[in-house]
Parts: sequence; structure tokens; C-alpha cells
Amino acid sequence: MAGGESSRMGRDKALLEFGGVALIVRTAKLVESAARWCAIVGDAVRLEGLELRVIEDDLPGAGPLGGIATALRASEAEWNLIVACDLPYLTREWLEFLIGRALRSDAAAVLPMNERGAEPLCAMYRKPTEGAIRAALERGVRKVTDGLADVHIEFIEPREWKSFDSDGLLFKNMNSPADYEEAKSKLDGHLKR
Repeated sequence: MAGGESSRMGRDKALLEFGGVALIVRTAKLVESAARWCAIVGDAVRLEGLELRVIEDDLPGAGPLGGIATALRASEAEWNLIVACDLPYLTREWLEFLIGRALRSDAAAVLPMNERGAEPLCAMYRKPTEGAIRAALERGVRKVTDGLADVHIEFIEPREWKSFDSDGLLFKNMNSPADYEEAKSKLDGHLKR
């Protein structure tokens, strides 16, 4: 998902570089390493030249909930991994665990939880959840967790995902230049190894 305006960052988060690679490209490669294929929900013109599959957002301005609905509409898969582009600390091991957990679940969505609540932008969704999400959007709902009120969700508690991230950074997104500099400092050294 790369449809945000990056207003707090002051520039396009998706195009920020880590080790010389745009974050959106890095994230797409990570997703592809854990799943069969990856498509970006966002503005094709903005992401032109990055050699990514881009799906234009059906509901521009509807926020991440609209992006999830778009991804589910475009997908032919039963289960779909939805990931925001501004989560630089994600790992293949975590994504593989999340995918495996979903494939064994009878829920309509599998979301990790942290101390602040659910993490719907690093989660698995069954294709049929599109209907409930679109119904919520039609009612004017924009907050992702509110849009999932009628969806059967299985939550992954922190004690389960902490083994993939002892520092608690797994779901830390980048909203400000300081967040970017922190992530760059932590990740660029790791990428050069």
C-alpha cells in the first residue's frame, strides 16, 4: 500500500532510499520473497519507472481502508497479505509466519496486536472481506479497525511475534524525517553486510 500523502514526512515515503533502493521497491521485494507475487496499490504515475505492478486505488481519498478494498478487488487469491510501504523493519521470517498462520486460520483476517492495538496494515485478509470493508466505506467509515468491525478476526498477540523482533520495531512506521533517519541508521549498516 503506497497511497498516502506523506504529509508529516514532507516528501514521498515510498521513494525514500535504504541502501540505494526506494522503500517501496525494498518492501515489494520482501513481500515477493514470502508470497507469490506483489502489486502496489497507489498512483502509477508517481511510481513510474520503478518496475512495479501498480493498481490504481478504486477510492482515492478513502485512506488505507479504501486501499485494502482495492487490493482485495484486484486479487484472485483467497488470502492476501496487506502491507503498508512505510514499515522498514519487516522481515521475511515474520511475513512467512503471518502467512502460515492465516493459511491455518478459519478467520476472515489475521492481524497482529501490539500495545497500541491492532496492526491492520501488516495483516492477512481473505478476499471475501472486501464486501464488509466496502460496506463500511459506504457508511463513511475510514478508520481501518472500525471498517473491520463486522469481520471475524484472529489476533496474533505480542508474545507470539516478539520472537521475530525483540526490539519492538517490527510495526514501527516512518512518519517523520526523524523516523527515517533512525531507520536509515539502523538498516543501512545491516544492508551493507
